[in-house]
Amino acid sequence: MKPSRSFASRFFASRADSVLLHRARVGTGALARPSRAKLGRCLWPQQLWIRCAVCWFAVLFLFAAFCSADVLRIAVNDAIQPVTAEFIGRALDLAAANHDQAVLIEINTPGGLVDSTREIIEKIESSPVPVIVYVAPTGSRAGSAGIFILEAADVAAMAPGTNAGAAHPVLLFGPIAAKPDDEMNRKIENDAAALMRSVVAKRGRNVELAESAVRESKSFTDQEALDKKLIEYIAPSEQDLFHQLSGKSFKRFNGATVTLSLADQPVRDYHMTLKQRILSYLMDPNVAFILLAIGALALYAEFNHPGAVIPGTVGVVFILLAAFALNLLPVRFAAIAMIIGAFALFAAEAKFASHGVLTTGGIVLLTLGGLFLVDAPIPEMRVHLVTALAVSIPLGLITAFLMSIAVRARRNKVVTGEQGLIGEIGIAQSTLAPAGKVFVHGELWDAVSTVPIPAGERIVVRQVDGLTLRVDPVLATKPVVA
Repeated sequence: MKPSRSFASRFFASRADSVLLHRARVGTGALARPSRAKLGRCLWPQQLWIRCAVCWFAVLFLFAAFCSADVLRIAVNDAIQPVTAEFIGRALDLAAANHDQAVLIEINTPGGLVDSTREIIEKIESSPVPVIVYVAPTGSRAGSAGIFILEAADVAAMAPGTNAGAAHPVLLFGPIAAKPDDEMNRKIENDAAALMRSVVAKRGRNVELAESAVRESKSFTDQEALDKKLIEYIAPSEQDLFHQLSGKSFKRFNGATVTLSLADQPVRDYHMTLKQRILSYLMDPNVAFILLAIGALALYAEFNHPGAVIPGTVGVVFILLAAFALNLLPVRFAAIAMIIGAFALFAAEAKFASHGVLTTGGIVLLTLGGLFLVDAPIPEMRVHLVTALAVSIPLGLITAFLMSIAVRARRNKVVTGEQGLIGEIGIAQSTLAPAGKVFVHGELWDAVSTVPIPAGERIVVRQVDGLTLRVDPVLATKPVVA
């Protein structure tokens, strides 16, 4: 039999194993191999497991939030112009930054400027987020520039009762612009047709029919556009459009094939900023023309009443706002010259007795200048005849009336100060031989005369010399004896 170990030896051996195990945990000594019983007790703390589980759940939550991107929706209900291009561009940038699944553009436009249309098409084609253009609601249209934007989209759709087309480029001409010749018309038409072909061909739609919208100004209903492969879907609502689109793949402009599942996905609206809303309002040519006319009238009032401050301030602000808006529009500078000429005729009416001929000419010039101020391809982006007449006629009459009052006031005799005393009739209070006292204008004055004037006689003031008047006697008219 082996001799049993003493209690002391067993105690010190157990103590040595504990020290070695403690050193292995904290790294303060050489690692000794403890027994299996000791290894079984080296478990991670429970708090560490809880922390790991929380981190995993946080990662999964962020991943799920990242994957469930929204659909960004914007509405275009105006003519296509630089503010519209900026609005759409910023919406596409925001969608790309948020990794949205798609951008939905609900459009209802009569058309717009070619340069702004090209800018929008470029942004749609380069967008990393798929773009859906939806002509809605019922009764809307994608006219002229609108069909270019519709065909540039990854997915083109229309609501029932809508139409698209009539995209032939339009140039204005009149007394301030030469009529383009046939060669120039062909160049402009071919350029627009080439743009349409390049857009439609990449989307796999009907190139020939889309080109006819440019060359022949054809317009298509929603059903005609679907049957002839100009669009992919007809949907009465956006949710119905999302259900039709779910699970169906389409090819993007860069050749990549994409499949969207947008049914029941959250839709987030993107609206214009305050600056864009103000610019959009100022971009209305009718508003710009009214601001320009009122600003010119206010500046005229300031020039005729220096120091009034308020008319001058209003005039400068209105003219600067009009100039800023017109800077973004295709403006004819000859039309601005006509507006300036109109105000020149209004000023001449007050100086020359033309019996209203100059005022009439000014009203005609101001009306024509307003009508030809903006060279836009669609009537919605030009100054309306009603607006031009409503501004020109009252403004012409008011301006001519105010200028005539100012001229008459300058021609009237001065009734104050020294100039107001000359020619006044008074009474000699004492004998003027040659100096004395006279009563003129309710006041007593020292006066001198070149001839003796007895007291009580009427006198007339000829000159004011400091505080002394130079007077002459008023000659009495002798009655004529028949």
